[in-house]
Amino acid sequence: MRLLHTSDWHLGRAFHRVNMLGAQAEFIGHLVTTVREREVDAVVVSGDVYDRAVPPLAAVELFDDALHRLAGLGVPTVMISGNHDSARRLGVGAGLIGRAGIHLRTDPTAAGTPVVLADAFGEVAFYGLPYLEPALVKDEFGVEKAGHETVLAAAMDRVRADLAARARGTRSVVLAHAFVTGGEPSDSERDITVGGVASVPAGVFDGVDYTALGHLHGCQTITERVRYSGSPLPYSFSESEHHKTMWLVDLGAGGEIEAERIDCPVPRALARVRGPLEELLADPALTRHEDAWVEATLTDAVRPADPMARLVQRFPHTLSLAFAPERAPDDPDVSYARRLADRDDQEIAEDFVAHVRGAGPDAREQDVLRDAFDAVRADDAVREVAR
Repeated sequence: MRLLHTSDWHLGRAFHRVNMLGAQAEFIGHLVTTVREREVDAVVVSGDVYDRAVPPLAAVELFDDALHRLAGLGVPTVMISGNHDSARRLGVGAGLIGRAGIHLRTDPTAAGTPVVLADAFGEVAFYGLPYLEPALVKDEFGVEKAGHETVLAAAMDRVRADLAARARGTRSVVLAHAFVTGGEPSDSERDITVGGVASVPAGVFDGVDYTALGHLHGCQTITERVRYSGSPLPYSFSESEHHKTMWLVDLGAGGEIEAERIDCPVPRALARVRGPLEELLADPALTRHEDAWVEATLTDAVRPADPMARLVQRFPHTLSLAFAPERAPDDPDVSYARRLADRDDQEIAEDFVAHVRGAGPDAREQDVLRDAFDAVRADDAVREVAR
């Protein structure tokens, strides 16, 4: 069976101030063409179809167009909700849409109920695990502590139990939206840390033939059988080195895996340039970036006059401008933002406690802070679902 694995469309999202809807429509067209020309048997979409719980109308219309075109090909599609999607909204009409071969899996309670497809070698069971917000699903899965690993492990127990009851030789595919240990994140993914931990080990998915992951935006191989497709388009300059692709996966008669990367159309290259303004304007080595979307970081000791206006004369698609004067680390003028770089909310809060009272929080107080941040995240998720 030949699968096309994609994820993280983020329909409706902009890239800085650039509307990406046209590029997203071009990707959908490319996806449909690939399905037809490469004789794909099933499409899997591993979450974050939309960029937010209540997407703009134009994004919904593009999604509707994608569903109609995929259904028109007669190729089954299995799709799960991600942490950016409203699972309830995405799942509206799932039963009816399923009759057209588009299988939306947004309900955690159905984790052990697969979509079953067949090829010349027998059946393939597709298990859709939508994004599992630990605080919201821990009771459903009967786990005492809300954590990504515990709820995913419980969901996978249901998958393995169902698979064990099926005919011997039934092959299996799991769709999941999670941060798996060993994956390389970028700046454009929403933080899903719970209890100080964001990632889960790849071993959680042991026992299935292929795991099609979503959430991380870089295409990557965790193991031969556990892969991220990545997002089809860039959504932050941290993705400037990404090669945007989908996975074309051939699932053999005995569960063998052969995977090929299929390039996605990218509207414009990304470039990150850094240095004093005059050097950026004169350096001949930067000529190759003149048609790219550019993030410029100026290192001038004194902020130059009209930097953006001067930059766009050479790099007309400059979208982001930052200032990072090259100073010694102990310089009192080093910015607050730079001192907070790469520190999460928990670390910042602990630093604040230490600054106010002269000593950092003890282990019990660290747990209190962690629980508070987790509660806020869970409350945000509940509010988003209820909107």
